[in-house]
Amino acid sequence: MNYFSSDFKLGILGGGQLGKMLLADTRKFDIQTFVLDPNDEAPSRFGCNNFYKGSLMDFDIVYQFGKLVDLLTIEIENVNLDALDKLEEEGLPIFPSPKTLRLIQNKGKQKDLYVQNDIPTSKHLRFVGLDDLRNSLAKDELEFPFVWKSAQFGYDGNGVKICRSALDLVKLPDVECIAEDLVPFKNELAVIVARSFSGEIKTYPVVEMEFHPEANQVEYVICPARIDEKVTQKAQEVALKVSETFNHVGLLAVEMFHSEDSEGNDIILVNEVAPRPHNSGHYSIEASYTSQFENHLRAILNLPLGNTDSKVAGIMVNLVGEEGFEGQVVYENIKKIMAIDGVTPHIYGKRETRPFRKMGHVTIVNENMNEARRIAEEVKNSIRVVSV
Repeated sequence: MNYFSSDFKLGILGGGQLGKMLLADTRKFDIQTFVLDPNDEAPSRFGCNNFYKGSLMDFDIVYQFGKLVDLLTIEIENVNLDALDKLEEEGLPIFPSPKTLRLIQNKGKQKDLYVQNDIPTSKHLRFVGLDDLRNSLAKDELEFPFVWKSAQFGYDGNGVKICRSALDLVKLPDVECIAEDLVPFKNELAVIVARSFSGEIKTYPVVEMEFHPEANQVEYVICPARIDEKVTQKAQEVALKVSETFNHVGLLAVEMFHSEDSEGNDIILVNEVAPRPHNSGHYSIEASYTSQFENHLRAILNLPLGNTDSKVAGIMVNLVGEEGFEGQVVYENIKKIMAIDGVTPHIYGKRETRPFRKMGHVTIVNENMNEARRIAEEVKNSIRVVSV
């Protein structure tokens, strides 16, 4: 099929910052795009050919949107899967498939799949709600500390809490959830796997993620990860096995813990996955031969995958709303950081800020990793995302 400068219509469910960055590559290739998002001011609104406002969880809205396009993809996994099932039955190509999304949407099912396929992961228990979880504590089937996760609809640190005592349960929502062992890890790592419909597969380098201690959000993504080669190889192997298990088409971001066993041997444990472009791959826009967004397009259109190697060391710094500020956004000191060589800001176009909301990111590229990390710290300490 001719996708370029033609009547071909690509549909994207979700119009957030991931969609906006994906659209930069569809525009490069002159691929016609349709976007559905519930927000009037979605970042993707002005980058697509046709924008539709509507709920991603509404069956009729998602189904009717799908009838407008020739191929459908996502930039967020919380979408109506029943509508996607019907569209797929009627012959619409959808990547990732509804079957893959069903396994990933529910973190309990996701964790069960790892166990069933001998993919290393932390121990977990599933619960229908808080009363079920409390009963398990009372029976000593579960003990503190543990990591509580909402089974569905969690994102950017929402729906995750470390529980160290009964007091930490007080404000948790009464929803289906899982409890995971609290893993003492050395590093948090991620590998992005690109897989086309014909089965061509490539992995991006292992990246290292540094998290904000309160918001449970990524603050820095460092590529390549500062780990031994044997750990790098093990992480790549685990990511490829996860990719094979989900049988996805497009991108799959595999988040992992680098820990050690009782004998001090390095081990890799899968945390969770995302079947789309991911925060851990934003560095690739400037640092890689082919960005994660371009390779997502190549994969779902069954085109040859691009080179996933890095041209240079890259670090991504997330720009999030400062605590204590809410309202119309103001970015302080952008001009200052743009005077530094190798620094590129990406502003997502969200009009309203609030504490810890992702508002943009900055990529730092440098041939020297230590210098890149130093500049990243300078950038982080310079920029403030506040409100009027």
